[in-house]
Amino acid sequence: MNDMESNRIYDRAKAVEYAHEWAKGRNPAYYNFDGIGGDCTNFVSQCLFAGCGIMNYTRDTGWYYRSPNDRAAAWSGVEYLYRFLVANKKAGPYGTEQPIHDFFHNVREGDIIQLSYDGQVFGHSLFVVGVRPEILVAHHSSVNCDNRPLTTYEYARVRWIHIDGVRT
Repeated sequence: MNDMESNRIYDRAKAVEYAHEWAKGRNPAYYNFDGIGGDCTNFVSQCLFAGCGIMNYTRDTGWYYRSPNDRAAAWSGVEYLYRFLVANKKAGPYGTEQPIHDFFHNVREGDIIQLSYDGQVFGHSLFVVGVRPEILVAHHSSVNCDNRPLTTYEYARVRWIHIDGVRT
């Protein structure tokens, strides 16, 4: 199978549409992780899934959700999602961490931003829903947000994961 047969385009518009629909609420098809570590990466994963439609059911290193007790760590964990996306060579979405100096010029709707508040550990995932004239994000946390300017966040470090595509 060549690359064209095994890859599909990530539908950024569908992912962003999903983000706008559920940014300030909870899709009842998914568990709300607010009480056990936060719902931010679960929400970002839902957005990604809306844009790609393919999960990776690889035990321990995949990216999938069947239920709160049957899901990959990457579905709801910040670091796990990062590692899955940048290392994934199998089914599901994949991406690359981009140089931060390119961030404000090349970030796209449907990409992911992760924040570190202490400069060491990345602990919050945001979904990019707009890029002009400024970067706008949607996320779940104690205060759910949609179309929030990235400039309104305080953080020590930021990283940007560009979603390159989807493997079938």
